[in-house]
Amino acid sequence: MEVKIENSWKELLKDEFKKSYFLQIASHLKAEKATNAIVYPAGNKIFYAFEKTPFTQVKLVILGQDPYHGPGQAHGLSFSVPDGVPCPPSLQNIFKELRNDIGLPIPSTGNLTPWAEQGVLLLNASLTVRANEPASHAKIGWINFTDAVIKKISDEKQGVVFLLWGRFAQDKQGLIDETKHHVLKAAHPSPFSVEKGFYGCKHFSRSNELLMRAGYDPINWNINPEQ
Repeated sequence: MEVKIENSWKELLKDEFKKSYFLQIASHLKAEKATNAIVYPAGNKIFYAFEKTPFTQVKLVILGQDPYHGPGQAHGLSFSVPDGVPCPPSLQNIFKELRNDIGLPIPSTGNLTPWAEQGVLLLNASLTVRANEPASHAKIGWINFTDAVIKKISDEKQGVVFLLWGRFAQDKQGLIDETKHHVLKAAHPSPFSVEKGFYGCKHFSRSNELLMRAGYDPINWNINPEQ
């Protein structure tokens, strides 16, 4: 099966693409298309996180749960929206914590591509979703795939920082070898839980401290095009 994904990931995950669960994902998406169901993100953006952050460059992982399910929002990066699209509440709260942590002004865009291009893998646990139906593709096999991605990063790399926000992300902690990687946990930035430990977590400054200690360049978290 030919999967259009960035070459370093393609080589790393080649065995996954042959497994029955991955063939089931492909079949499910084809069936959705045949019934004219609207699925986000667009087909050419399903593996956008991998395109923007090749395996060789991964140094930090931010794990999301599901792509945004409203029109124009999802573009293959967790928590991110394309330029010109209003920031969803969770992303607004991420920017507030960034401001409180390291003093960055709230950006005018919610497009996190500049983070991805610096080695931040913005990975959703499910890579697709049906329009207006959150978690509608959570059980079609994507979890198997993204768990394999996390495990490969843990096995093959050193000193990666994993930001696990909320219980769903924290359930992935067992896939990560914490003798050679760093796990930072906090509440989810959604309005329902942001006051329960996301605000004040200082994950952005702490991540850069850990990255520099491991010999990586720190992340420039500023995505404001005007600055």
